[in-house]
Amino acid sequence: MKTTEVIKDMRLKDKVAFCSGRDSWNTKPFPDSDIPSVMMTDGPTGLRKQIGTNDALGFAQSETATCFPAESLIACSFDKTLISEMGAAIAEEAGTAGVSMVLAPGVNIKRNPLCGRNFEYFSEDPYLAGKMGASFITAVQKKGIGASLKHFACNSQEYYRLVSDSIIDERTLRELYLTNFEYAVKEGRPASVMCAYNKINGTYCSENKYLLTDILRDDWGYDGFVVTDWGALNDRSKAFEAGCDLAMPGGSAWGEKDVLGNIDKGRLDEEYVNQSAERILSFVKNGRAALESAAFSADLEMHHELARRIAEGSAVLLKNDENILPCKETDIAVIGAMAQKPRFQGSGSSRVNPSKVDSVLSFLPEAPYAPGYDEDGSTTDEMLRLASDTARSAKIAVIVAGLPDIYEAEGLDRSDMKMPEGHNRLITEVAKANPNTVVALCCGCAVETPWADEVKAILYMGLSGQAGAGALVKILTGEINPSGRLAETWPMVYEDCASASFYSAGMRDAEYREGLYAGYRYYDKAGKEVRFPFGAGLSYTSFSYENLSVGKNRVSITVKNTGAGFGGETILMFVEAPQDSIHRPVRELKGFEKVFLEAGESKEVFFELDERSFAVWNGGWKVCPGEYEIQIGPCSAKLKQSGEKPDPGDEGWYLSLDGIAPREDWIRLLGYTPEQTPIRPFTVSSAVIDVAENTLLVRIILWFFEKAAAKIYGRGSVNYQIVLRGAEEAPLRRIQDIAKSKGQLAQALADFGNKKFFQGLGHLFR
Repeated sequence: MKTTEVIKDMRLKDKVAFCSGRDSWNTKPFPDSDIPSVMMTDGPTGLRKQIGTNDALGFAQSETATCFPAESLIACSFDKTLISEMGAAIAEEAGTAGVSMVLAPGVNIKRNPLCGRNFEYFSEDPYLAGKMGASFITAVQKKGIGASLKHFACNSQEYYRLVSDSIIDERTLRELYLTNFEYAVKEGRPASVMCAYNKINGTYCSENKYLLTDILRDDWGYDGFVVTDWGALNDRSKAFEAGCDLAMPGGSAWGEKDVLGNIDKGRLDEEYVNQSAERILSFVKNGRAALESAAFSADLEMHHELARRIAEGSAVLLKNDENILPCKETDIAVIGAMAQKPRFQGSGSSRVNPSKVDSVLSFLPEAPYAPGYDEDGSTTDEMLRLASDTARSAKIAVIVAGLPDIYEAEGLDRSDMKMPEGHNRLITEVAKANPNTVVALCCGCAVETPWADEVKAILYMGLSGQAGAGALVKILTGEINPSGRLAETWPMVYEDCASASFYSAGMRDAEYREGLYAGYRYYDKAGKEVRFPFGAGLSYTSFSYENLSVGKNRVSITVKNTGAGFGGETILMFVEAPQDSIHRPVRELKGFEKVFLEAGESKEVFFELDERSFAVWNGGWKVCPGEYEIQIGPCSAKLKQSGEKPDPGDEGWYLSLDGIAPREDWIRLLGYTPEQTPIRPFTVSSAVIDVAENTLLVRIILWFFEKAAAKIYGRGSVNYQIVLRGAEEAPLRRIQDIAKSKGQLAQALADFGNKKFFQGLGHLFR
């Protein structure tokens, strides 16, 4: 029977119920209508299929799977083939586990280095993020497993992430924060798009028709289904109207009675429900058919080796003075507790239960070793003395350092861009003891490196997955030639970021005052010195570029390995735009390719140009007339373009980037004056912590929750911090989800906070 006929024959109540999950990870089955249930699970770096107790934050035990490098690191590979292999492997493990959809990839823009979830996102650049995301999606879905593109959109902070409002001008939204999704949607055709928790300009993403229908479906031609992030549903009726199909997690029947009532009263067209149900059913049937028809198998040993190869191809050699690397194993002393207990993945919903985990010391068992710091990043004078003595005992001291778990986690933005003081002190002291000091950094995003001039080499390993330690040793010893490039800019200090003074900063709503100028777009135009630029990365060999040829729609260049050994080179094509018509970045990435060449070998590389390579958003995509420069490495060529010269308007700070973006200039860009979301009167979307200050019952709920979290995770641990902050900053409707309440518990708690006790009792027992 056709999908439309199945839905047509279902009762309205069942159709509405079908559009909410059965539980945390499964869709609802309806045996009478021959509708099975299918499962979806995280995630971006490997399968996280939970065992027994379910949660959305990665704490409950999950089945063994391969933990691949984080998206923030694999983006540094600039290798679409490599990420495709990773996507195919994750799909194989999903199919073997009976999972029909993986909740990945995450392509949100790294607007600011402090976002706690940056390790789950590819880049500060939308072209790179979108293209890598599309490659991942295509590879997953070729195996018959669905992919869910997330988090749509402007989900660039964790602070009050379930209730915050991302306030952004239309041009910035289109050029920077939607372009990444557009590439991934149009080229990857994901089975699902996951809408984000936050609002955009006052409207929750889950009920934002402009986002989910006008742009996603009408402009981009998307025909899959939209699923909420776990707990992102605000108003079920508005969500149906906007084109949000599946509400997750299931179990609470949140808003279903309201939907039925609104349809009965003519306030909601039943056709919206039909359309959502049909889209979900189409996926469910295809997903079930794929699992039943394909013989899935997963070789975890092969996937472990793949994880290592991905880490090898993604690691970035940021500094290599006097060619200190590569070196001999026998020359190395190893320092840093992360060499023994590796930091290889981030905390939160993407956390994988790895099949095994390599350590640096297991590959260098004879090397002198000193821990240098404790698990929390602190150190002592005695630990520093031992580390210095160990460093003196070898030709080269390799320090493995970075950020402990507590520094990078879903739900928690970082308070600063610094590494633990113990790590910084260790690096400084060891560099004094041994001038041949190499630092291997294990962290999910940019950190300040005040000691950069004191060490000979810096190797960025990121969060390199369960096999990353082997990759690190092979790069140190020259068995592997590093070929990664930074997918985000590393500023000298956090205060150099365009959004530093107003990102989070105690404001729940996110004001995108810097506009287009995130990442290298800002540093290039402002002429601000950075520690390591976007695209930075060294090799043990060398490459030359020549014969740049630029046509109307095609660019070619010849790349040659001019060194003595085999190596990979990332070729980045930037388009530099005329600066005389409308404010815009100096240059933008519009193409990238990865090639591998033997010594003396050369290869011609091609890039395609289209209108979007030059266009800006000005009520539509428009090309400004003028002379554009195509830049690939040291080579450049001019290309003249005709078009329509837009009126730049009064753009103030955006023309000069002098100092901090004034709020008044940003307001002119927006075209209206935004207001921070009022705390009172309380609604079902009010933060729990706010209502707790006014309601004894909510304070008691929080008290019991804190006690339970402390008992389970240990007060002060990263998991404790995540769940407690998540509980405090969550909206009241999340309590309803967690309690699996089918009544109006959230509304009752809001009533109590508003001192409407009898009204609250009515909602509580209704």
